[in-house]
Amino acid sequence: MGAPGRLGGLLADAALGLPLRATAYTVARDLAVPMPDGVTLLGDHYRPAAEAGPLPVVLVRLPYGRAGVFAHAFAAPYARRGFQVFVQSTRGTFGSGGHFRPFTTEHDDGLATLAWLRAQPWCDGRVAMTGASYFGHTQWAVAPYADPPLVAVSPHVTAARITAAFYDHGAPGLENALRWSVAIGRQEAGGLPAPLLRPLLRARVERALRLLPLQAADTAAVGAPVPFWRDFTAHAAPGDPFWDVADHDRADLGRMPPVSMVTGWWDLFAAAQLADLARLHAAGVPARIVVGPWIHGEPGELRAALRSDVTWLDHHLRGGPAPRGAPVRLYLQQAGTWLESPSWPPPDSRAVRHHLRAGGGLTAEPGDEPPGRFTHDPADPTPSAGGPLLERPGKQADQRAVEARDDVLVFTGPVLDADVDVAGPVRARVHVRPDLPHADLVVRLCDVDPAGVSRNVVDGIRRLDPGSVPAADVAVGADGVLAVDVELFPTAYRFRAGHRLRVHVAGGAFPRFARNHGTGEPFATATTGRPCRFTVFHDAAHPSWLELPVLG
Repeated sequence: MGAPGRLGGLLADAALGLPLRATAYTVARDLAVPMPDGVTLLGDHYRPAAEAGPLPVVLVRLPYGRAGVFAHAFAAPYARRGFQVFVQSTRGTFGSGGHFRPFTTEHDDGLATLAWLRAQPWCDGRVAMTGASYFGHTQWAVAPYADPPLVAVSPHVTAARITAAFYDHGAPGLENALRWSVAIGRQEAGGLPAPLLRPLLRARVERALRLLPLQAADTAAVGAPVPFWRDFTAHAAPGDPFWDVADHDRADLGRMPPVSMVTGWWDLFAAAQLADLARLHAAGVPARIVVGPWIHGEPGELRAALRSDVTWLDHHLRGGPAPRGAPVRLYLQQAGTWLESPSWPPPDSRAVRHHLRAGGGLTAEPGDEPPGRFTHDPADPTPSAGGPLLERPGKQADQRAVEARDDVLVFTGPVLDADVDVAGPVRARVHVRPDLPHADLVVRLCDVDPAGVSRNVVDGIRRLDPGSVPAADVAVGADGVLAVDVELFPTAYRFRAGHRLRVHVAGGAFPRFARNHGTGEPFATATTGRPCRFTVFHDAAHPSWLELPVLG
């Protein structure tokens, strides 16, 4: 490693908040790893220059390349801390053979790579894995199945059920899926520098999101078909077996090693990742998580993950000190403080219900009042603003333009006379009768400040259709009214004194979620739609409410 490399490493460490002390290392590029089907995957081997003999290995498997920013951010920082690292390009990416069909080959390829690593003379048999997002997924594809087990894993900003990021309670996550398809569809294409190309691509994606049919939106945005987009649109039905090889939330956790995770309240994986944590704890797996105020891939999220990894890997591979603090660390938004808890959800929260009332009220007591009504028209779908998106801006956004529409019911509580701290899952039950059997129900919680600006905090969606109604979360009454339980995103948030709670009920959130055409046609091929009239009940027999996990 020459002087420019050392300087670049120091600058990267400074940007990542890591100590400016580096261990010299060597890099062997493009090592070939054979797969059982004859395909060869390439990887780079980082090794401490002064060490002799076999050492433990930190394995990183990713589809975004092994050079440039990814080397500086996801390989070299560990090498500079004295770890031996093997970074591999997944199938069909950056020199590795085969075709890149996201999420479908990582189980077999990952286990084959692990076996190859353990057979190398420079590996002592102990292997840990780390990485975020897709290369968090590559850990879930291996860790529950490795025999002997891995030493430790750090699957940041990802989830065992990876499809949770793209299909939310039956609703296709249109915007996140298309933006990721565009990113991977042109990552090796070259052409204009990213700063010049990004505005052009963003404009093309915005147009493509609104195309009908959506099946060829990838071609409109990128100029060529993208395999993931075609899989996403072709296999959107709940329970489609195509994704069985990609999702690992039903894996036996008996061989799962200790787990350390970082995510953000505005990260699209946060809800599923917190569910993973609860499942790991229930199985007796040592697991930790940090949840900060971040959106997916935000620099603060990356810095937190790398700093956490350095301590985690040092502890498990070299016998260093264990991480300090409670297993669950949560940033309390709008308070600027961190909470610590032994588990998720925090055990010291209590459920408090806020009932939807006629005339737009939101009160602690249920009412006995006539229903409210609105009509959702797929030709002019209810817009989304902010939220847990793959790309910025996301996060919180002014909702007043959404609230001014006649296809959104708005319920507002009284002015708070004291701060209200919330931490945990948020849920709602809405009694509703849609005129069509195919419809979406969206519930959103907002924070209204003293100036009247309403900002989203969390939301949730449930796609309703004859194949999923009735279900555990949807009961059908004798009068035909549906009692729909909507799982909103989890949060840790302070509603300040002088603010008000507000709840939206709507029939869509476009383009974050694909519009529901009301016809039952596959969302990718539908070109026409039917308006759906919703009746929302809040009488004594049909109380509708939102439930918050209030601390204290």
